[in-house]
Amino acid sequence: MANILHPTETKFEDTWQKGDMKPTTLKLLHQQSVSKREWQNLFWDVHHVCSWDDHGGEKLYDALRGLILSFISECQQRVLGHQDDAALLRSYISEWVKFFAQCQYLPKPYMMLGTRNNKSGPGGSVAPAGSTQERPKDGMLVEKLMLDLWNESIFSTIKGRLQDSAMKLVHSERSGEAFDTQLVIGVRESYVNLSSDADDRLKIYRDNFENSYLTATRAFYKGQASQYLAENGVRNYMNYAAEKLREEDQRAMRYLETSKESHSLHKLHQCTVEVLVTDFKDQILVESPVMIAHNETEKLYQMFRLMNEVDGGVNPMRSNLESHIIQDGLADMEACADSITTDPEKYVEKLLELFNRYSTLVKNGFHNDSRFLTSRDKAYKEVVNDTRVFRLELHTKQKVTSKTQPESRCPELLANYCDLLLRKSGASRKLTSDEIESKLKDVLIVLKYVQNKDVFMRYHKSHLTRRLILDTSADSEKEENMVEWLREVGMPADYVNKLARMFQDIKVSEDLNQEFQDGLKEQGNSVADIVTLKVLNAGAWSRGSERAIVSLPMELEDFIPEVEEFYRRKHNGRKLQWHHHMSNGVITFVGNIGRFDLEVTTFQMAVLFAWNQRRHDKLTLGDLRFVISQISY
Repeated sequence: MANILHPTETKFEDTWQKGDMKPTTLKLLHQQSVSKREWQNLFWDVHHVCSWDDHGGEKLYDALRGLILSFISECQQRVLGHQDDAALLRSYISEWVKFFAQCQYLPKPYMMLGTRNNKSGPGGSVAPAGSTQERPKDGMLVEKLMLDLWNESIFSTIKGRLQDSAMKLVHSERSGEAFDTQLVIGVRESYVNLSSDADDRLKIYRDNFENSYLTATRAFYKGQASQYLAENGVRNYMNYAAEKLREEDQRAMRYLETSKESHSLHKLHQCTVEVLVTDFKDQILVESPVMIAHNETEKLYQMFRLMNEVDGGVNPMRSNLESHIIQDGLADMEACADSITTDPEKYVEKLLELFNRYSTLVKNGFHNDSRFLTSRDKAYKEVVNDTRVFRLELHTKQKVTSKTQPESRCPELLANYCDLLLRKSGASRKLTSDEIESKLKDVLIVLKYVQNKDVFMRYHKSHLTRRLILDTSADSEKEENMVEWLREVGMPADYVNKLARMFQDIKVSEDLNQEFQDGLKEQGNSVADIVTLKVLNAGAWSRGSERAIVSLPMELEDFIPEVEEFYRRKHNGRKLQWHHHMSNGVITFVGNIGRFDLEVTTFQMAVLFAWNQRRHDKLTLGDLRFVISQISY
């Protein structure tokens, strides 16, 4: 009570030396038991000294510094007493763990030394003379003091031995020897926790432990990797490199700091990639063309994973893949050129076989990496559009053989194959609806790589025109679906829109034909049941304006004016143009061998009717020419 009433009589020496202040602090440093009363009195004594002694904060800071420094000196003597590396690490880790634990407790009673309203606090007489350090946060002064003293005293003296000893143990582990991993982990943790810089808590760890770890890793593999490659070859070395990369990543998880701000794991991975892969990139890539040619997808994938770690490492592999696809694909196409260039089905099947072959190679060998898919597409496009397989030798008028500049018939053959699938043919009848759809979509896969897409569309439109006019489509729904699929794969919009309008024309024409037939039935005309009209828009169908002059059978010839008159009444001002070469019909043939329905073109019908009208007469070529005055396709 006297101290409160007469504060000027309070002396630091009395409280520190004669009171419980110093003994309690020593107990805390040595991790000895402290009673509740001693712990509470320490808080009061620090507050008392800092509040009532004009220089109490400065004196208390100096006294505490000396006490901590003396304790650290004792620790240093115990640590340096060990010569064996493992014993040195164990001793250091043991001393550090105890000291660092007290860094969490001892500063609590001395927090007033770091408060901003203490006149003797940091920035005043408490800060060491000549100090340029920034003022620590409130309550952190003593913790900073403890860490700085440990760093300046024991750590700076033996950090070289600590790092060397820890790296030796890691080297032993890399060589297959067992040791106590906690020794390296403990050293790492001391480096991480030792920095008192609040803005960069990992500075000491990064400048010392991390740097030593990276240097030791690089040195270890620098010699071993080249020796292993020389003795075992590239293929075995790839296994070795992949295994060591995996081992080092796992080892780094144990021995390096894993917090996000450290970036140690990334640095270590880059270090091992450099010394195990980058330095031997050229030797490894030599095997790439051989592996691609022999379809060694497992080895290719392993090489891809290694080269993918190196900046630009996969580019040579991409070039090798492109070269292989072009050479192998063209060789296959030229080997069977005689059959595929005249058979659309075989041609498409060969292109699909190549596409699937190279797609499987990219999938298994490069895990469908987008860069290799791009390389596959680039090379396959060259195969699809190459003209060598279509090179033809033509005879000139002078009977001299010369080679013309070949043109790719790929768009034509693709269109012909689509026609086989979409019209009523032997090929389409053998397939189910799902099989036809699957084959059409296969065609679309190849079509994406065709350069002259407009050529394909011209052929396809020509085939579609014939199928729609002659009613030879196997499945009208498939026909319309095909138009949408062509739109989806990016075919020229103008062509696709015209195809869509053709279907609209057919539907309008059906309504018009039905109305015309109903009118004929009302008149009692029997021709209504055997004639079907198709009135189509010339703009969508792009048919020529020339007419094919032909002498039609009398039943049909008399029928034409009625059609024209009907259409004139429906659409005044419009003109019909007849395209007999796009017409067809069914006639019934009756003979001694039976009765047959013959599906014929208009010109074939005219010739047969001429024979029918003069069954027992001879018809000369001139007679037939009179019947069919001009045939224009």
